[in-house]
Amino acid sequence: MFKVRCIDLDAGGKYIAILNNNDAEELGVRPLDRIVISYKNKRQVAIVNVSETFVKRGEVVVYSEVSKKLKLKGGEEVEIAPRKPLLSKSFIKRKIQGYTLSEEEIREIISDILHYNLNDLEISALITALAIRGMEIEEAVAFSKAFVSTGEKLRLNRKIILDKHSLGGVPGDKTSLLLVPIIASLGLTIPKTSSRAITSAAGTADRMEVLAPVTFGIEEMERIVKRTNACIVWGGAVNIAPVDNMIIKIEYPLEIDPLYIPSIISKKKAVGATHVVVDLPTGRGSKLPTFGSAYEMAHDLTEVAKRMKIKMVAAITYGEQPIGHAVGPALEAREALAALRTMKPQDLVDKACSLAGILLSMVNKGNKETALRALKTGKAERKLREIIAAQGGDERIRCEDIEVGDKSASILSEKSGLVMWIKNREIAEIAKIAGAPRDKGAGVIVHKKISERVRKGEKLLTIYSNNSLRLNRAYNFAEHVNPVVVVDNLKKAMLIKKIEAERHEKPFILER
Repeated sequence: MFKVRCIDLDAGGKYIAILNNNDAEELGVRPLDRIVISYKNKRQVAIVNVSETFVKRGEVVVYSEVSKKLKLKGGEEVEIAPRKPLLSKSFIKRKIQGYTLSEEEIREIISDILHYNLNDLEISALITALAIRGMEIEEAVAFSKAFVSTGEKLRLNRKIILDKHSLGGVPGDKTSLLLVPIIASLGLTIPKTSSRAITSAAGTADRMEVLAPVTFGIEEMERIVKRTNACIVWGGAVNIAPVDNMIIKIEYPLEIDPLYIPSIISKKKAVGATHVVVDLPTGRGSKLPTFGSAYEMAHDLTEVAKRMKIKMVAAITYGEQPIGHAVGPALEAREALAALRTMKPQDLVDKACSLAGILLSMVNKGNKETALRALKTGKAERKLREIIAAQGGDERIRCEDIEVGDKSASILSEKSGLVMWIKNREIAEIAKIAGAPRDKGAGVIVHKKISERVRKGEKLLTIYSNNSLRLNRAYNFAEHVNPVVVVDNLKKAMLIKKIEAERHEKPFILER
């Protein structure tokens, strides 16, 4: 028996217990191994940490997650035993060796991740094996099913539920802030769960949070959708496919993302989506630089969706420059709100209506022109304001009410000519250095787009921030990377860049 000492510290959702070095050795456990703590009729698996001085012999120190789960206050006596060997570890080894995993094996692995039976190193081994060995369609379907089974589901009892997903990677892509109200204003249901930015300047949830709260539980989300036909909420708070979120945290530092297809499909299945359009931005600076890679992605996504009984259409879209002019949460929210009334910028409106048109045609409710009419008549704007109100925001909010960074600096063109190239990744990085997305007012306005004429001394970019130091760093970075390339004559601009031996790191972009 071990005497409990509770410490008032959270472990980020993990169950952690600290043992004395000698006790751990007698139990045959090492750091990161698992133990089973039993108290009365309850049991909890915990991750082992060890200490020679912080913990006495015969004592166990537990973090808040463990004490709350077992209802411990300190001073109680508990039983501790090593956890039995896991089958899932042998299944991970099989994948490392190149075998295809069965649905039952995948379900076992995902269950052990959910219950913190596998440590981060073991999960890393799984992710690495999937990245190197690849994943069969059957495995992707099995992972999708397993992800869905671990979390809550939205139950709307509606025959048709529409949804949209973007692979991301293009700065300023505020399309969902137009598409969702367009679809909902036409009497169709679209419960949009969205990500916060992970490695980009703004996720859809960050943009929407400028207009209204986005953190809701599944029951609140259901209430909002039943009231307005739609929502735009942060998926991380809804507890949909939670194992996927646990895996993403480990994928990010590894800078590999082999489970993106199950991640996308499982979240659409969990909200009950019957028809989905998935946006695949393609071109230089995007996640899919070639049409070949986009076609391959489209095939895999639509095939897995079909086997999960979701009708999905993949849309390959132009991804070689930012969508609209604004990059950063507040700047993008302001531009989206204006677009609902002014029908500008044209590329944003065209993309939103094209994708909305695909969804409408999938259920025989219209096309791109139908979506455009919903914008022109003001139906979509009224619906967005209704959604804002249902989520606890101010439905009367105006563009000028949205605060952006009170400090700014502009990059000016050094020559007259045409914009030949805009570097997406560098634009996103400038906005991030300025403070986005944590600083909602930070970001970038791209004044000139590809093929537009520029005069010497005209603004190419304006950078916004609420912090002078960040603004200065962002400005210096922008001057160094030359994110908007201007040439005086396209016929005399065949040489783009000279590369010599130097260290080059490809940015990793992960956005759900």
